[in-house]
Amino acid sequence: MLSFESDYNTGAHPAVLKRLAETNAEPLPGYGADPYCERAKEKIRKACGCPEAEVEFLVGGTQANAVVISTMLRDFEGVIAARTGHINGHEAGAVEYTGHKVLEVPHKDGKIEAAVLKKFLADYYADLNHEHMVFPGMVYISYPTEYGTIYTREELTALSDICRAYRIPLFLDGARLGYGLMSSACDLELADIAKLTDVFYIGGTKVGALCGEAVVFTKKNRPCHFMTSVKKRGALLAKGRLLGVQFDALFTDGLYFEISRHAIEMAEEMAAIFREAKLPFYLNSPTNQQFIILENDQMERLKKQVRFGFWEKYDESHTVVRFATGWSTTKGDIEALRELLKECQ
Repeated sequence: MLSFESDYNTGAHPAVLKRLAETNAEPLPGYGADPYCERAKEKIRKACGCPEAEVEFLVGGTQANAVVISTMLRDFEGVIAARTGHINGHEAGAVEYTGHKVLEVPHKDGKIEAAVLKKFLADYYADLNHEHMVFPGMVYISYPTEYGTIYTREELTALSDICRAYRIPLFLDGARLGYGLMSSACDLELADIAKLTDVFYIGGTKVGALCGEAVVFTKKNRPCHFMTSVKKRGALLAKGRLLGVQFDALFTDGLYFEISRHAIEMAEEMAAIFREAKLPFYLNSPTNQQFIILENDQMERLKKQVRFGFWEKYDESHTVVRFATGWSTTKGDIEALRELLKECQ
């Protein structure tokens, strides 16, 4: 059975597993107070071009989103996100569970437009009853978005400028950050992300690690007693070494970007196959997630031999599905998909 269901449907990249095995018997302090975590943090600071960055490792994306948002917001504040934003749709209410409302705004191909954000904030403060409403205390975006789209330098700068004007932090969910940065459509570098945001995270779970995300506070703005808050929220890993060793490996010799580039190359080949098969795209995604529209009967036949993700109903007879590539996707997988698509025409 072929699987393009997600970019974390296999384990860790062999180089990451190798380092975990090599360090497995080494006794180390817990909770991230080990030399591998410190070494990984320094490598991340260097890669970000941000020597003053404060880096913390969390076990997964849901935990990173919920912990960062709940520790940076005051109790009367909520977080602005696109209607399709991960924290608004596929996070099972994790942010609301912390006591903070997600303030939904419209999107365009998964992205928040600067004009939309500016109007939302202006309208909020123009409302004479705003003291009775949840204050907008943060803006959340993801890069890439849920639809695999990416912000341009101009777009991200515009959002950053608005956040500065309203004195609220811009938080970038980078669960798939590597795939955005390695896209041929990207005009940003990691250093730009660090400069334009107040906090972001570098996803490991979806980019070659067994688990883990590296949260980067870029403006000396890490919440006070952050580790205590992480533990209080049930997100502190006792064997923090597991995260440090993995990110140390990912940020050695450019492995993180190599993994991401490979997945992009495979996604581009996969997109070419979809075009050959004359399958319509739901939208243009320049990253490792590709969204196509299948007839329902065709989808049922195809899923007997290949796993992919349901995305949304398109109409009564068609469904939008997602195919994703990752570190373990091979050219053989892509060729096998080509043959299956021929059979399902």
